[in-house]
Amino acid sequence: MIDEDGYRPNVGIVLCNAQRRVFWARRIGERAWQFPQGGIRPHETPEQALYRELEEEIGLRAGDVELIGCTREWLRYRLPRRYIRYRSKPVCVGQKQVWYLLRLVGDETRVRLDWGARPEFDRWRWVDYWEPVQKVVSFKRSVYAQALEELAPLMMPGDQAGPVSASRQLKHR
Repeated sequence: MIDEDGYRPNVGIVLCNAQRRVFWARRIGERAWQFPQGGIRPHETPEQALYRELEEEIGLRAGDVELIGCTREWLRYRLPRRYIRYRSKPVCVGQKQVWYLLRLVGDETRVRLDWGARPEFDRWRWVDYWEPVQKVVSFKRSVYAQALEELAPLMMPGDQAGPVSASRQLKHR
């Protein structure tokens, strides 16, 4: 599912622990590390995609996490030209993502990188909240910075604004 501007709808997942560190995973066969993320299927809400991707990529279920909030708008990044498949129709030029902040409430031993049919990660660790902005592949840095900046107040104790409602529906197309 690609929108009229060439962006594929997607969810990004920032999972934190009680120490306010975030889940960081290495893609299989690569040196690249990233947050879990994945596409939104037709007739699936972003929140439904969040929980499906959470289970497929890292083996966690809704009961293992607390949904803290999400970004207010779609955040977009463009793929470098070398990754664009011009022969595929419609052409996908990048991702538009809604980012979710979750807190692990279950035991971290429940993380299973081999849970899904096609595992995406082979290692994971907890890192400082801002570390991923500097370490993610360069074409994703801007969207990581935007997402973490917007979600940061939700990580702080005594936040007066409260979380952004995660139950609202974003326009898919």
